[in-house]
Amino acid sequence: MTYTLQFGQVTRYLPFLAEGGLISLALAFLAFAGGMVLGLLGAMGRTFGPRAVQRGVQAYVVFFTNTPQLVQIYFLFFVLPEAGILLSPFQAVLLGMTLNAGAYLTEIQRAGFATVPRGELDAAETLGMSLTQSVRLVILPHVVKTLYAPLSNQYIIMVLGTSMAAVFGVEELTGRAFSVNAETFRSVEVFSIVGAMYIVLTLIATLALSVVGRLMFRVRMPTL
Repeated sequence: MTYTLQFGQVTRYLPFLAEGGLISLALAFLAFAGGMVLGLLGAMGRTFGPRAVQRGVQAYVVFFTNTPQLVQIYFLFFVLPEAGILLSPFQAVLLGMTLNAGAYLTEIQRAGFATVPRGELDAAETLGMSLTQSVRLVILPHVVKTLYAPLSNQYIIMVLGTSMAAVFGVEELTGRAFSVNAETFRSVEVFSIVGAMYIVLTLIATLALSVVGRLMFRVRMPTL
């Protein structure tokens, strides 16, 4: 059995696929931003909160880091309607990815909190700063510089993880690849091109993160 590659039948769909790539980037960005907020609140709760709060955050982290993200989104999409809460495919995927990212980013940021020199925290306390002020003015700047690289890696992982949204009918890059494949029946060509496009997406995201880190936080990311 022979198979003749015919990329010409697929290349005319490149703009359509590229739009899906932008949706992947947007989905990852929104989920990461929401996850950062949840992670910051979780890290603060684990570090400074009372015991009940610490246990609650720990339970959240354990649950979302030890169950598959796909199962979590299935729960949101198929189980919540039983309680009268209807989510669109995009909303369910975004919420699931956000909650999942928040659990991982809680642990990442908590580790960053632990690296803040005790002297800086004592100085903030001496100056009469509140906990919120200490986090915003002392802890966060240190955490960003210390953890920028692992946080950036987490975002890249999330960009690739958006492919699961296709399972729920979201037309991000993989979802649109399924549509193109259904029209052309050129699976090798379609998914070869989509694989290359994911590489381009991660390179774009890495470059953007490198520029942002250098200009805003004076952090140098390792070059590819």
